[in-house]
Amino acid sequence: MALTQVPPALLTATTGTGSTVVLGTSPTITTPTITTPTITGQLNNPTWTTGTRPASPITGTQGYNTTTGQLEIYGVVGWTNAGTAGNTYSASYLVAAGGGGGGSYYGGGAGAGGLLTSTTSLTSGTTYSVTVGGGGAGNTGVGLGTNGSNSVFGSIATSIGGGGGGGASSGVVTGNSGGSGGGAGGQGSVISGGAGTSGQGNAGGSTASGASGGGGGAGAVGGNASTNFGGNGGNGTASSITGSSVYYSGGGGGKGNSGQGSGGLGGGGYSGSPNGVANTGGGGQGDGGNGGSGVVILSVPTANYTGTTTGSPTVTTSGSNTILQFNASGTYTA
Repeated sequence: MALTQVPPALLTATTGTGSTVVLGTSPTITTPTITTPTITGQLNNPTWTTGTRPASPITGTQGYNTTTGQLEIYGVVGWTNAGTAGNTYSASYLVAAGGGGGGSYYGGGAGAGGLLTSTTSLTSGTTYSVTVGGGGAGNTGVGLGTNGSNSVFGSIATSIGGGGGGGASSGVVTGNSGGSGGGAGGQGSVISGGAGTSGQGNAGGSTASGASGGGGGAGAVGGNASTNFGGNGGNGTASSITGSSVYYSGGGGGKGNSGQGSGGLGGGGYSGSPNGVANTGGGGQGDGGNGGSGVVILSVPTANYTGTTTGSPTVTTSGSNTILQFNASGTYTA
């Protein structure tokens, strides 16, 4: 007999008498059930320190850096923190420039280094340079003291060095302008001190008969001299960025025939301690005192602190923040 296939897959046979016999039945097709697998393990990335990263990584290599506490990935710009590069977080800063040097002879007190304090946004993965300005040299001959050097925090803040104090063996010489201005020096007629920089410091004080003016400070103008008595250095400004209240950028005291001006709060030089205090931005006393070096201080949330620095800043904590005090130049990578 002849066999034929009848869809769907039914086999039949036709007998000699014309009867059809079914040889099979239609199959039953069941749709399979796919169950999503449950992952109970974890994906472990390789770990390394900044110093033991892969020497020749390919693009896309990633791992956990135990130095920075960040998952990082290697790309066309090198190593960046995975998932955080380009993110920002808020940080506070204080930037004090170097104080000026005091004038000679009956010299004016030097101006304090300019002072800037504020908050800013730091971008993760970005390296910020820090420059700490040195103090200016006092004049031990006849004439003006030297201005202090600027302190800089990336492109965010530049504080101007303090103005040197005026000084002369005869006549009068006004102090230099700067972050804060130097006091005028000399024994002659009254003359004003040097100008300060707006938002950073104040002007120096003026002369009087037989005495010189005090250097300006971040918080106050330099004191004017009175007859034979040097003017006081202007006070600096107090900040609690480190967790304790500290004055920065005080002006140096002026010199007089009968008495010397006091140094301004914040490292200003005075009789018996003529040099400005290091890492305060204080100005030197008006008898050739050297200016104090500046300082840059950053306060970042500890949760965001990367630990990636150069220049060996002093690192402390205050509450939920990590404090970096740069007494010399360096960098911080956010």
